[in-house]
Order: sequence, then C-alpha cells, then structure tokens
Amino acid sequence: MLVEAEIWTIARTEQGNAVVVRPLGAETAVPIFIGQLEAQSILIGMQSVPMPRPLSHDLMLDLLKAGGLELLRIEIVDLQESTFIAQLVIKNASGDEVLMDCRPSDAISLAVRAKVPVYIAERIVDEAGISVKVITEHETIADENPVQKELEALRGELSRAVDVENYEEAARLRDKIQKLEDSNPELKG
Repeated sequence: MLVEAEIWTIARTEQGNAVVVRPLGAETAVPIFIGQLEAQSILIGMQSVPMPRPLSHDLMLDLLKAGGLELLRIEIVDLQESTFIAQLVIKNASGDEVLMDCRPSDAISLAVRAKVPVYIAERIVDEAGISVKVITEHETIADENPVQKELEALRGELSRAVDVENYEEAARLRDKIQKLEDSNPELKG
C-alpha cells in the first residue's frame, strides 16, 4: 500500500547526499542516497530558483505539457537490492493513467517542480525508514542555495586565475559569473 509523503530535506551524511522522503505525520523517514548533481537539481526545484535556461527536468515537464500529458504524482514503489524503484504517474490525452519507470531522484526533481503528490510504499518505510531524530543530527543542505554555491566556487576559480595571470580564463569566468548574477540579482556580491 502507498502512503502520501513529502520531500522532507536533503541531508549530507558520511555516505553522501540523501534526499529524505517522510510519510506525512510520521516519525520515520526514508533516506535515498543520490549524487551531488541530483541533489542540486532537487534543491533548485524545491527552492524555485530561477535559471537563465531550462534545466533537464524543466524541459521534461515542458515536453509532457506540449504532448498533452500531465504528471499526476510520483510513486516510490519498491526497494530491490538497495536500489529504490520509482514511477511517474502520467495522465495521457485520452485521460488514462500511464506508469513510467523512473529513478527516484528524477521523479523527485519533477515532483518538486510540478508540485505534485509524492507516494511511497509502506513496505519501504518499514524496511528502510529511520527515525527523523537521527536525520536531524546530520547536516541538511536544503537551506543552501545551489546557485549561491556555484557563484562562490566560480569566484574562487576567478581569483585563482587572476593570481596565476591566466586572464583568458579569468574573462571566461567573469562572464559566467555575470550571467548567473544577471539571472539571480539577489545574489550579486
């Protein structure tokens, strides 16, 4: 049986980044370990960070819409040999629901952007769930702005390029920083 859940946070642990899926009102949550890029994509969607160009998950939603399809919800349905299995539930043009196999990180990236419900199998919560108290002991990165982090990294690279007098690289980095700042004026610094 599936229960409705929320994308509670993204945590940084010794094992890496984990998106934490918490059934509504539960004291347990399921950490799903994901890569850095996947975490960044989910954070951008959770925080509705404006980007100068559509990212892959924005493009996927645009393609669904252009094709007369609608993402209704995502479901995390199985756990096989430490691999989580998710699916997209999509309404097609004739009104039928179509299920599409999907990585949980991609499904979650789409769900936070489309603001659709998230469901998880109770069996997965029973098998892989941990106390939310344990999760709160780890550093969460949901409050971090991924664009701000990218700007900080680019500014560091720019400083190093200037230090070694690589002005061609410095100009390229300066332009990249300017583009990000232009599309996110609140981050100018």
